[in-house]
Amino acid sequence: MVTIPEYYEGKNVLITGATGFMGKVLLEKLLRSCPGVKAAYVLVRPKAGQAPHTRISDMINCKLFDRLREEQPDFGEKIVAVNSDLTQPDLDLSTEDKETLTGCVNIVFHCAATIRFNEPLKDAMQLNVLATQKMVSLAHSMKHLDVFIHVSTAYAHCDRELIEEVVYPPPVDYKKLIDTLEWMDDKLVSLITPKLLGERPNTYTFTKALAEHLVQQESGNLNIAIVRPSIVGASWKEPFPGWIDNFNGPSGIFIAAGKGILRTMRASNNAVADLVPVDVVINTTLAAAWYSGSQRHARPRSMLVYNCTTGGINPFHWGEVEYCINMTFKTNPLEQAFRRPNVNLRSNPFTNQYWTTVSHTLPALLYDGFLMLTGQKPR
Repeated sequence: MVTIPEYYEGKNVLITGATGFMGKVLLEKLLRSCPGVKAAYVLVRPKAGQAPHTRISDMINCKLFDRLREEQPDFGEKIVAVNSDLTQPDLDLSTEDKETLTGCVNIVFHCAATIRFNEPLKDAMQLNVLATQKMVSLAHSMKHLDVFIHVSTAYAHCDRELIEEVVYPPPVDYKKLIDTLEWMDDKLVSLITPKLLGERPNTYTFTKALAEHLVQQESGNLNIAIVRPSIVGASWKEPFPGWIDNFNGPSGIFIAAGKGILRTMRASNNAVADLVPVDVVINTTLAAAWYSGSQRHARPRSMLVYNCTTGGINPFHWGEVEYCINMTFKTNPLEQAFRRPNVNLRSNPFTNQYWTTVSHTLPALLYDGFLMLTGQKPR
C-alpha cells in the first residue's frame, strides 16, 4: 500500500472553501506534508474588489503558512486561483478554466458551505445543496478523477440517537424542495421553514443532511467519500498549537467568557462538548481521500462515511468546559477584559433567562445610560 505522500505525488487537487477556516488548514497541510503534489486549484470568487489571485496571495501570507514557507519557499507556485462563484450557474467558470479542471484534476475536496445556524433556508440551500450538486456535476466531467471528498457535519443527523457511518434517508425530497423554493417568496419560505426542519435545530443541519443524500443519489460511478466532523476548534499540533482565525463556534464562546461579556449560557453540564481540533479533521480528510483513492478496488463498494468526532472515545463535558474557561482566564486574563470571567452553564431555561437579564441586559442598559449622560453614543 502506498503512503499518503506517495499517493498525492503528481496529483492535481481541487479545493472549494479554501479561504475558510478548514480550507486554509487543508491547503497548508496538503502542500507541507505531500510536497510531491503537482498543483492545488482553489475555487475563489472576487470579494471586496479583490481578484481571486490577490485574495489567495494575501491569505498565504498569514502566520498559518509560516512553517510551510520555511520548508518550501516556492510553495505558492503550486496554488492556482480559479475565478468561480458556487452560487452561479455552472459555478461561473470560464470555458478555459472548466477545460483545465476537467482535464487534469485527480482529487476534489468540497469544503465550501455556509455554517451560519440562522441562515435563511433559501440561502442555505443555495450554498450547501445546490453548490454541492454543481460540484458533483463538474466531477462527472473530470477525465482523471480518482476521488471526491464531501465535507459534511456530524450534526447533519442530530435528530437521531445513534449516528452511524452511513448516509441516512433525507428529511424531504431535495429535488422537490429545490423546485418549490424557486417560486416561493422569502416570507412564505420563512413560514414553512419550522415545519420542514422538524426536530432539527437549524437550516445548517437540515441542508447538510440533504446534501449528503444528494451526493449519494447523484454520485453515479464516482468514487465519493463523506467526512463528518463535529465542533471544529483550534489546532492541536499542526502547523502549531492553538491556531484559529475566527470567532465561530466554541472560540466565540471562549473569548466572550474570557472578556467577561458572557456570564450565563443555557447548556447541560453533563452534555458532551464534542470538540475536535481542526488539524485532526484535516488529517482525517486527507487520509480519507488516500484510502478511498488508493484502495478503490479493494475497499467496500458502498460510499464510505467517516465520523470525525471525539465524544465517543474521549468525552469532554460542558461542565468541564465551564471550569476550564473560568480557571484559564482567571490565571491568564485577556487584555481589556470587560469584567472578571465567571461564566455559568444552566440547564433550566427560566434561571438562565433570569441571569441573562441580571448579568447581561441590566449592565448593558446601565452602561448605555452612562454613555448618554456623558454625551456619548450608546452602544
